[in-house]
Amino acid sequence: MTDRSSSTARWAVVSIFALASTLNYLDRQILAAAAPLIKDEFHLDSAGYGWLVAAFSISYALGSPFAGWFLDRVGVELGMVWSVAMWSLTSAFTGISRGLASLVGARIFLGGWESAGVPAAGKLNAVYLPPKNRAIGAAMTQIGLAIGGVLSPLLVRWLPGWRQPFFVCAALGLLWIPVWLLARRAVPPWAQVAPQRQKGQLKLLRDPLLIIIAVANMFWMGIYTLWSNWTTLYLVQNFNLTVGEVAAFAWFPPVASVLGGFTGGWISQRAMLRGMPAVEARNRAILISAFGCVATLLAPLCPTPFWATLAIAVSYFWGVAGSVNLYTLPVDIWGGERSGIAISTLVFAYGVLQTGISPLIGIAADRVGFTPVCWLVGLAPFIAWLLLRRARGRTLATD
Repeated sequence: MTDRSSSTARWAVVSIFALASTLNYLDRQILAAAAPLIKDEFHLDSAGYGWLVAAFSISYALGSPFAGWFLDRVGVELGMVWSVAMWSLTSAFTGISRGLASLVGARIFLGGWESAGVPAAGKLNAVYLPPKNRAIGAAMTQIGLAIGGVLSPLLVRWLPGWRQPFFVCAALGLLWIPVWLLARRAVPPWAQVAPQRQKGQLKLLRDPLLIIIAVANMFWMGIYTLWSNWTTLYLVQNFNLTVGEVAAFAWFPPVASVLGGFTGGWISQRAMLRGMPAVEARNRAILISAFGCVATLLAPLCPTPFWATLAIAVSYFWGVAGSVNLYTLPVDIWGGERSGIAISTLVFAYGVLQTGISPLIGIAADRVGFTPVCWLVGLAPFIAWLLLRRARGRTLATD
């Protein structure tokens, strides 16, 4: 199973899985793209919108350990069928919500099921890709995220209302399931990763090394949280744009995130091809990316929406370049068998971060603007890298 044709087929499976990431992210980004419309309909200020994001985030965080355990126990094929089916139905429910309470309820339920997306991607990469290609595999998933980020403002702009895009997303999710089943069963994996049904899987959650990586992820993902949820409101508030006008700029950052994901994967892959151990190569790529994240500080200084969006795109580029390596670390350290629960711990940390920071971003936006937020999230990746250096030392000590 090492010939060119089987390798191409395995990349095809990874590409099909990236479509699920598109739908996962599209669900979330429709809310961000329609944020001004939703704020007007439900009479919310920016802080109120922040609490709406937090409702999704807390269930995303709390659901992630169960999602990781579920994926390890039943396998990535069945686990993703259930997850995509449930989040698609919840997306439709979001579209039919008529009050703020039902909208919040839909976002809470959506967060729980969508928390399976990232650990499933990491587990799939362990099944279909060798170690040197796994960060590139994570970047393939980022293509799906970028497509979702590009499509969401366009759907909100083209369709008559902010609810209709959720129905489109639900239909696409249900159509994806049979395509995934056919591809998954037709293509042999690079490595067999059997479902883990023995007791004690959750003991990994107490591993100090995993806790360090999860805390590092909280410091790293502030950039991701900021631009994935607040770009539209940032441009509307700072430059008095309409939702339709924002769509002309909003595609920059998602496209940059794709390029950043492949760049981050290429940096670590190149180091590994030169003989560097996988974990050390990831850390080198993360340090380089941390320096690139300093571009976040430039966004509030830009005089036009074009330059501001360009600064956001550069920030997003390096944020994703680091994150594809950070989220690959658990697979390098604990292997594919326990990658679901390991990566879900990082997802939990991200959900906790987004739950806590989203209302604070909204309060800052209402009172002092986005400048202090950009400074905080732009410099935090260096703290993440320092924590990961400790993780690297502990990993090498136990190898």
